[in-house]
Amino acid sequence: MKRNQAAVSVLCAVATLTTPMRAQTAAVETPSWHSSFTRPYTPRKYSPVDFSNSHRLESLMRAGRIYLSLQDAIALALENNLDIEYARYGPRIADSDILRASAGQLLRNNSGTGISSGPSSAGGGGVLAGANLLGSGGGGGGGGGNSGILSGFTIQAAGTTIPNLDPVVFASGNSGHSTSPLASQFVTGTNFLVSERKTFNYGIQQGFLTGTTATLGWNNSILRQNSPNNDFNPSTTSAFGFSFRQKLLQGWGRSLNARQITIAKNNRVASDLVFRSQVIATIANVVNLYFDLVTFNEILDVRKQALALNQKLYQDNRRRVQIGTLAPIEIVQAEAEVAASQQEATNAETQVEQQEQILKNVLSRTGVDSLMIAEARIVPTTKTHLADSEAIEPIQDLVAKAMIARPELEQNRIAIENSRLAIKGTKSALLPSLDLTADLSNNALSGQVNTVPFVNPTGSPSNLVRTRDPNSVNQFFLGGYGTAVGQLLRRNFPDYSIGFSLNIPLRNRAAQADLANVELDLRRQEIRDRQQRNEIRLNVLNAMIALKQARTAYETSVKARSLREQTLNAERKKYTLGASSLLNVIIAQRDLAAGQLAEVSALSTYARAKNQLDFVTGQTLQAHEVKIEEARTGMVSTPAALLPVLDSK
Repeated sequence: MKRNQAAVSVLCAVATLTTPMRAQTAAVETPSWHSSFTRPYTPRKYSPVDFSNSHRLESLMRAGRIYLSLQDAIALALENNLDIEYARYGPRIADSDILRASAGQLLRNNSGTGISSGPSSAGGGGVLAGANLLGSGGGGGGGGGNSGILSGFTIQAAGTTIPNLDPVVFASGNSGHSTSPLASQFVTGTNFLVSERKTFNYGIQQGFLTGTTATLGWNNSILRQNSPNNDFNPSTTSAFGFSFRQKLLQGWGRSLNARQITIAKNNRVASDLVFRSQVIATIANVVNLYFDLVTFNEILDVRKQALALNQKLYQDNRRRVQIGTLAPIEIVQAEAEVAASQQEATNAETQVEQQEQILKNVLSRTGVDSLMIAEARIVPTTKTHLADSEAIEPIQDLVAKAMIARPELEQNRIAIENSRLAIKGTKSALLPSLDLTADLSNNALSGQVNTVPFVNPTGSPSNLVRTRDPNSVNQFFLGGYGTAVGQLLRRNFPDYSIGFSLNIPLRNRAAQADLANVELDLRRQEIRDRQQRNEIRLNVLNAMIALKQARTAYETSVKARSLREQTLNAERKKYTLGASSLLNVIIAQRDLAAGQLAEVSALSTYARAKNQLDFVTGQTLQAHEVKIEEARTGMVSTPAALLPVLDSK
């Protein structure tokens, strides 16, 4: 072992000398010779949270603008979004629960299993309204059984007690002096007994999944007394024992006592599903926020076009008033229309700015706290577009796809399985307690001849007080600690015992109540699972209908906008020829602006409906080519999109 450690140390030193130094190279810690012994007693270190943004955000900035495509927005969310970063700690906490369960301890039922759907768009637009991001039974908790709150976290306490699976080594030592006045010296040979005792006890205890607890102990005691009646002084007593306890009814069985380990492993899988759900919710939210920003920019363009039309109409009317071909009252109405358009354009501009701040806060770890990011304007480079045709897929196929891909349903399955494991443990607690016990020990005694003078029992005056002759004691016990150890190994003085312990609760109401609780909770989870499956079927059907409606509405709005453009052109020509009024032109311009806004809104509704269909069928990640492994690490391999070439003029 020492040779291997020395070789590792040499290799690490050579690698350090031959590797070029980097500014942030992590130091290699060579394990010390005692690390294998001290590791169970030292805390595990975890690196602090890095709140710096990825370099992708800087690479997309130029001249105070962030040129952002949809794929870059999704990549920034995977790298910087704090909801996803928060969810990354769920599997790590679940790993610590597996470690705790492997020691035979109760699980800490951590509550960090909620899903954040993210912020809404500017103006109060909802994000995935009506979608159940959390799902039923989300979190994959242990399910069932009573629980209590301890130090801010929940401990699952259903079922029988699990043995401590981590071996425990114990040792104790004691040194004491005592003086006891006695009414009679018949037993000790003195009226005041002075004792000096030193004890040293060692042992190890281990629990097993079979419901077995074994203890191996070694007790030692050295006694020195002033009693002349002792044959040996000082004397050493030693005992080496093995005790065994096996549960035969309540708490018996390997699978029963391993249930917390199984639950902890199930929860580890559930934590991955919670993380996946969070990634899906965040990506769906980012897609909505991004296309809402595109929509708000298009609305701003429509408002600016309407303002330009009203300003042109105002200028034309002003010239006509100056040459006397138009009444002055007409210019007042045109000017009022310009003011109204100016206000609408200003409102659209502020809505765009608000949406940019919301999106930057989602895609950045520092949010708008960074002045550079807060002042940068976002230029979306991916436009909302309508697919040439929708893929025709039977509704039953979409539902089947959703049933496989939605992580909430797998979480429900895990929660139900954990509840069944809790029922198994609670059923065992309903049984009487019957334990088989066995003890085996070896005893030993050794010491030196007592040198304390004693009274000669013959009462001879010439030899009334004398010391004990070494030949007068049992030579088998003469010696030091080695003599006692030899007696233990030879098993000269063995003790044996075997027995049982039976406890039968006559009414057993607490155990019956616990079992009823976990069984009824399982029934509720099964109902909730069926509820959610029905909801998913309904949501898929509604999402398909909404997508068809949105496509039809967009196609209708395009035709309506085209007709209103033709109407406005006709009214302008008639107005120029004096065959129409200013009011008709203004109404036609308003109708055109309303038609353009309806077209933009219909396209936005289509984008949301498409995103919603991907969400309810569990295809959000596939639709945007998101790799869950990259989401776990927060490092996206796809490079940032190239910045557009700006005109140098």
